[in-house]
Amino acid sequence: MDNVTSFTYFLLVGVSSSQELQVLQGLLFLVIYLGALTGNLITIALIVTDTRLHSPMYFFISNLSLLDLGSISVIVPKSIVNSLTGRRTISLQECAAQIFFYILFATVEFALLVVMSYDRYIAICHPLHYGLVVTPRTCIQAAGGSWACGLVYSAIHTGSMFRLPFTKTNRIHQYFCDMPQILRLSSPDVQFSELVIIAASVGLVVVCVVFVLMSYINIFSTVLKICSAEARSKALSTCVPQLAILLLFVISGSVAVLGPVAMEGSLKNLLTAMFYTMAPPFTNPILYSLRNREINAIYFLLVYLIFS
Repeated sequence: MDNVTSFTYFLLVGVSSSQELQVLQGLLFLVIYLGALTGNLITIALIVTDTRLHSPMYFFISNLSLLDLGSISVIVPKSIVNSLTGRRTISLQECAAQIFFYILFATVEFALLVVMSYDRYIAICHPLHYGLVVTPRTCIQAAGGSWACGLVYSAIHTGSMFRLPFTKTNRIHQYFCDMPQILRLSSPDVQFSELVIIAASVGLVVVCVVFVLMSYINIFSTVLKICSAEARSKALSTCVPQLAILLLFVISGSVAVLGPVAMEGSLKNLLTAMFYTMAPPFTNPILYSLRNREINAIYFLLVYLIFS
């Protein structure tokens, strides 16, 4: 048998080896992380404590905020510590955990966004049936089903990627265990099985996106028929943020999966990764508050109480 080295850790190769630039990167990540943490925690706290927000739509929004907290916390704190301390390694177990939880949170978030599009469709296009179709039990079942799908899908992906040892190299040209980078280092058998899984996933995602688009087409066509300008504005205020979040999620996910795999560290590679790992968790609370009247009003009240 050939003498083959099996790696037990990965070397994270960043944009620059300069310690000053690494510290600057760590501080930038820290600011973004604290902003995402604050925005999502405030959103969850407002929905839990304010009885006016105890409705199916806000139940799903609180779940999305929780998922955003999870997805950014899986990657960014470790990257901050590495940047500030000069460490560049991550163990095989830590890498597997990062990928498992990141795929889990991303899958559950996508499933919930699909569920939320159906919730808005029933609320606006069939308002008389809304109380019968969208019940608290239905919401809990939808959230539980989304988490179950995420767990199964993430376990399949992670198990497939880490079932064989890594023998090519242990250099990852990213600040975290990026899935395309791990696939680049995997054996041909793992790459083939992952290609099959990703192809099946893309087909399912396309079906879900078509379903969501059809839901929003029906929603907007119904909204345009509403005579009252105030009623139209109220209906749009509940749909536009969700549609914007969905588009941001799909675009960032497409960049992550379909974008070219970097063969060396670069600023473009860093910014691209920041876009699909940090932009959604950071901007989602802003999107909730910009168009949603209830959350917007409570945000302003909270800020007033803090600074008055």
